[in-house]
Order: sequence, then structure tokens, then C-alpha cells
Amino acid sequence: MKFIFADSMDHVDPRFNFLTDQYGANREAYWDDVFPHELLTKAPYDGVLLSRAMIGEPNYPGKMNESLSMRFRRVGARAHLRLTAKEQLEMPIFGDNGAFSYCDMPEPPYTAADTVEFYGQGQFTHGCAVDHIIFEFDKSVSGLNGGNAVSKKRFEITLNLASEFFEESKKLDNTFTPIGVIQGWSPDSLAHAAIELVKIGYRYLAIGGMVPLTATDTHIAVTAVTDAIKQWPGIKVHLLGFAKADNLHEFVKYKQVASFDTTSPLLKAFKDSVKNYYLPNNDGSIDYYTAIRIPQAISNNKLKTHAKTGLYKQEHLLEMESSALSSLRMYAAGQETLENTLNAVMEYTRPLHNTPTADETKLLKQLSKLEEKYIKTLKRRPWEDCNCDVCNAIGVEGIIFRGSNRNKRRGIHNLNVYHNHLNRILIK
Repeated sequence: MKFIFADSMDHVDPRFNFLTDQYGANREAYWDDVFPHELLTKAPYDGVLLSRAMIGEPNYPGKMNESLSMRFRRVGARAHLRLTAKEQLEMPIFGDNGAFSYCDMPEPPYTAADTVEFYGQGQFTHGCAVDHIIFEFDKSVSGLNGGNAVSKKRFEITLNLASEFFEESKKLDNTFTPIGVIQGWSPDSLAHAAIELVKIGYRYLAIGGMVPLTATDTHIAVTAVTDAIKQWPGIKVHLLGFAKADNLHEFVKYKQVASFDTTSPLLKAFKDSVKNYYLPNNDGSIDYYTAIRIPQAISNNKLKTHAKTGLYKQEHLLEMESSALSSLRMYAAGQETLENTLNAVMEYTRPLHNTPTADETKLLKQLSKLEEKYIKTLKRRPWEDCNCDVCNAIGVEGIIFRGSNRNKRRGIHNLNVYHNHLNRILIK
């Protein structure tokens, strides 16, 4: 089972100065930056997925700027991602349409023909058919019963586009592997869609709509699909948006599941309130630690508002920020106590959670909970027990929740831990 990383322009500046919080001189985003597989000695994933919605179209802009989007179409996905080292040439590059980006539209903004053209120009190894995401999931219905009108319409749209996409892909003489996307509102509707896609001719299927499902419901969905296609040996299954790190070991039993994609380990570094830093445990699981939040006083919106309204003086905020950073660095170097470090961090943390109308009792309770998480992180000193290139290079800076270059590096560290975790499970 391969881990496919869903990239979203997740590159960092290798010359970033953590003491001054400054980019390298004359840095140009993307051109001077490095991807996770360039920052680390070994790629922390088995392949990469790029979304068409991220790359953008002339009339449907994505995350890339226009010049990068044009370059992507000129040089292809592998050159754009710089996955060109000898050991990376066999890594698969998946493409999808980014169904979440147009989930509010009545129909997808792409056609089967222009999607095939996009995958061909981008030199993808695998390409997902155009789908329309179904958010409904009802375990209680059987057959094609249940499902609201929107779900049934999207079910029909997805299968029709899959049929067109498969026929269009033949015109490129199989330069990429077409993947039929399964959408459904129930286990039986998912199974029905899977069978229809196999009859069309697909030998690689992707189950969509995984993101909002619980681990239990994901098992139900995957079981329904894999049971439905077991009469056809050799059919592969991909899980779109699979983000369940704690349950990963439960899914290797599905022999047809050949791959899954996620960006969750990277996003957890700066979007989760608790699980920001991954560390492997001796029992084969993953432990999670909370990053220490020390944002820049001059750029954090909440702190800027405090300074403007007079709740805190700008000079005082800057002093607290400096004290928190220096105390944490000294603690990492063995030159400061945990107690003094925690006091400095929590003093700066209070303004981050305070408001002019804050209830003091609720505020203290909130700060107390966060303090417990910080104590766990500081006592454990997890950055010292990781030998990845990120932690070896920046040490305690990786546990500081501050700006994109720190947070994304911590996310890249998480990718490495997650990938190694998968490999241990597969070996076991």
C-alpha cells in the first residue's frame, strides 16, 4: 500500500534564518524553495498527488500563479515537482480534479475530454476521472434506496463522466493509468458504482468522499467496495483523502487497496490544536505533542489589535515574545529550567487568548489546559529523539508554532514519521 502525498505547493526556504525570522536574501518562492523530498535525504512518501483545482485554469484560477501554472503545463508534473533524481523516476504522480473546490456547483467545471488532455500535458502516471462529491452516507439503506436528490444526481454525473473519461483516455494510448472514481451515499451504492466502473473497463478505482467519514464508516465503505469487486482479480483501489493515522494499521488487511493519499500529517503541524508534532512510540504507534505557540507580536492579528486598542503595550508584547523565545532556546540547550521556561511561555500566551470582554475564570481554565500540553512537550523534549533531517538541522525551532517555514518543516517531519510508520506496519 503506497502513501501518496497530496501536495499543495508545500515547499520551504532552505536558507530561512530562524533567529531573525527572515527569508534568504533575494528569495523567490518556488524557485529558491525545496519540496519535502528535497529537504530530506529520502522522500517521505511513495508518490505525489496534484489537484487540477490547485494548478488552475485560465477561467478557473487555482493556488498557483499564472506563470507557474503555464510552466507546469510546459514541463509536466515530474519536472515541476523536481522528482527527477534516479531513485524518484519510478514514483507515481497522481492527478485529480479537486472535487471539494467545486462541491457547491451543480456540475463539475471540467469535461472528460479536457481532463484527459490535462493529464496528458502534465505527464501524470495516474489520472482520476471527473467526479462530483457526495457528502451523504447512510448505512441503513440497501440497494439503491435512500439518497437525496442531490446525491443521486451526482452519482449519475460521476458515472457518466467516468464512461466518457475512459473512452477519451484511450486516445492517448494509455500514457497514464485511468482511475474511475466511486461516489455513493451508502455501502450498496458505492458497491454498485464500483461494479459499473469495472464493467466500463477500469482496473484502478478510487473511493471518494473519505474525508468526513469516521474510521468505522470508512471500514464499511471500503469493505462494500472490495467485496463487490473480488470477483475480478487484480483490480486496485485507491482511497482519496484518507487521513486516519491512528487507524492505518487496520486498513492494510484490504489486499485490493494499493494506495491512498493524504496531506493530513503536514496540515496537523499547524491546523490541529493538539497533535502538531509526531514521534514514533516503542510500541509501534505514534505519539503526538503540542507545538509551543510563540507568534510574532508585530504580525499576529490578535496581538496587533491589543496594541491598537491599548489592552497591551506593543513594547510589552515584544518583550514577552523575546523572553519566551530565548527561554525556550536556553531550555533546549540545558541553560534554563522547565519552570522558568514555562512561565515565560505562558506569560506571552495569555494575550493570545485574552480579549477585553474575556471571562477570567474561563480564560484561566483555557490557559491551564494548554499549560498541561506544553508541560508534556517540554518534559519529553521530543525534538531530541528524532534523527530526521529537519530535527537534526533546526532542533527546538521545529517545535515552535510561529511561521510558515517552521510550521511546514514540522509538517515535513510529520510526513517522514508517518511514512516510516506505514512501512513498519507493512513489514509487520
